[in-house]
Amino acid sequence: MSDILQKYLPGHAVAPVFKMIEDNRVHLKIVNERVTRHGDYRRMPGGVHQITVNANLNKFRFLITLVHEIAHLVAFEKFGRSIKPHGKEWKFTFQQLMLPFIRPEIFPSQLLPLIARHFKNPKASSDTDAQLSVAIKEYDLENDKNYVFELPPGGLFKIYNGRIFKKGQKLRKRYECQEVASGKIYLFQPNAQVEFLMG
Repeated sequence: MSDILQKYLPGHAVAPVFKMIEDNRVHLKIVNERVTRHGDYRRMPGGVHQITVNANLNKFRFLITLVHEIAHLVAFEKFGRSIKPHGKEWKFTFQQLMLPFIRPEIFPSQLLPLIARHFKNPKASSDTDAQLSVAIKEYDLENDKNYVFELPPGGLFKIYNGRIFKKGQKLRKRYECQEVASGKIYLFQPNAQVEFLMG
């Protein structure tokens, strides 16, 4: 397992993550990309703890995602199954598990302050932290995607399922975008990755 983790994690994170996986009896599955999520945790029949993480994540996002999912498992075991999935118990657990990794041997210096800030109050998804999400994306393999915030006003873009939208005005944090086919308005995070069609 640690040989496999070498491929997906920053080098100095492999041993402590491997220990975390063993200590919590995690069955880790690395899967092909799912558009809607980076990873998930499930308690399987027979009490097996299964965590799946997308194979296409860069090493830093993979680490954060894996620890995020292990935090679900640890929080449920410690505080009981009735807690909110991303409530205060999970946040506390995620912070505690992540703390040993927030150091320069693991994360590049330009990511460290953003990671430290994010983990003062971690969100249900690191993608909702636009600044951190954009910074981590710099380490992705090249792709043809753009962020919604980069597109010109009125620009047309396509999302993963082929639906086409027109970028509208920014509200407080998100953009109102109109689906071309239905005319319905949807809200998009500024750092949602989409395929730009034309301005």
